[in-house]
Amino acid sequence: MATLKEKISAWSYGSGSNASAAAAASPVGVAQAQSMPPAALAAAASAPAAVAGSAGVTMPAAPAVSGTYYALKTRLHQSLIAKIDLAAAEAMQPDQLRSQLRDVLLGLIDEEAIPMNEQERRSLVADLQNEVLGLGPLEPLLADPDISEIMVNGFDTVFVEKRGRIERVNIRFNDDTHLLKIIDKIVSRVGRRVDESSPMVDARLPDGSRVNAIISPIALDGPAMSIRRFAVKPLKMADLVERRTLTPGMAELLAGMVKAKTNILISGGTGSGKTTLLNILSSYIPEHERIITIEDTAELQMQQSHVVRLETRPANSEGRGEISMRSLVKNSLRMRPDRIVLGEVRGGEVIDMLQAMNTGHDGSLTTVHANTPRDALGRLENLVGMGGVSLPVKPLRQQIASAINVIVQATRLSDGSRKITSIHEVTGMEGEVISTQEIFHFERSGVGADGAVLGRFKPTGIRPLLAERLKISGVNLAEELFNPLVFNE
Repeated sequence: MATLKEKISAWSYGSGSNASAAAAASPVGVAQAQSMPPAALAAAASAPAAVAGSAGVTMPAAPAVSGTYYALKTRLHQSLIAKIDLAAAEAMQPDQLRSQLRDVLLGLIDEEAIPMNEQERRSLVADLQNEVLGLGPLEPLLADPDISEIMVNGFDTVFVEKRGRIERVNIRFNDDTHLLKIIDKIVSRVGRRVDESSPMVDARLPDGSRVNAIISPIALDGPAMSIRRFAVKPLKMADLVERRTLTPGMAELLAGMVKAKTNILISGGTGSGKTTLLNILSSYIPEHERIITIEDTAELQMQQSHVVRLETRPANSEGRGEISMRSLVKNSLRMRPDRIVLGEVRGGEVIDMLQAMNTGHDGSLTTVHANTPRDALGRLENLVGMGGVSLPVKPLRQQIASAINVIVQATRLSDGSRKITSIHEVTGMEGEVISTQEIFHFERSGVGADGAVLGRFKPTGIRPLLAERLKISGVNLAEELFNPLVFNE
């Protein structure tokens, strides 16, 4: 684990090429900043105050004076290292350390007689605290609960998704080196690495948010990073109903299916809300059951106490030590699971998942990338082939049909909203074709003047065959729930 001195020194533009890069970012460089009058330095300091407070506002690229501001931060950073008692700071709690850093930095600003108003001082101190203890320019975005995704397209271009809409924000890093250090800080926390020999990496933040980063030589325009955020307070089914992602009746049906230990496959495209729905459905698993979760990058937020969380591991720099998803699925079967929850099937592990579902591990949950329920079944077939297993078409489809009970289709619509657009029940085989029947679907009727997708949820009128299984498990569903003539959203 890095010492405090290493954490503080990790962000530094005061020497070598980093200082040159900071100077190059503006007509006024480090050397000039050191001799600038206090009024000019104050003007430079005020520039990022607007930047830090502009999360969620579409604005142009950062102003030219930002390079001067970075030079000012460099001076204060170097003075901070000289002033702070690192040995004593190591023993401090994070909040206490942050407060201590603030006091030292305010004292340094007073010593240098830099004229700033209170807002500018707070902004400068917060930026330095974030660099030392957090993730630098990303901290204001991570503090905004309305931002669901952060997309960094190079050091000076950052976009966010807010309430389903993607917009650019006036947040930037100093240069590629600064961005690389932030990326390395994130991935090193979870024991992963990113360098020229391994330029792509998946990681996670302490709150479970998913991080993907890619660097040179693969990323041609500089390092790129995306952060898929998760709510600090996990969403519940009532939240999805309130947001009109599904209806109360659909929610009741899905919750009952989980309690009745049906095998559910959640299908959808990128950003459609598959993992969010998986989290919510898993909350209906009874507390007394033993749950094994398996993920490439751990992000599930299980509410139960009897949970074992497993995560894959990539190969090291020597190409050794890889732990694949398939290995974890095989091992999980020896761990006496009542439920197996896979974050996503995307390779040969689908074979072991299907076998587990067919050999007594009912109630399993997983997700897959597909645009329709029918496409999801086809993708499972393709993934089995990718796993190196060659099976005749009919036996393979029979295994899939007997393993999967329900397919839930999640869709991100053109207005940014997310809907459960279809719930399909897998009913068996007809010849060599897997037969399904749709229970609910979202019927689109157009687009409103504000761009919002119009439509309504409707039952198809088919009562699922699983209704009897649910009844035996103590889940009683009203008959009118499946009647399109009396159905009420």
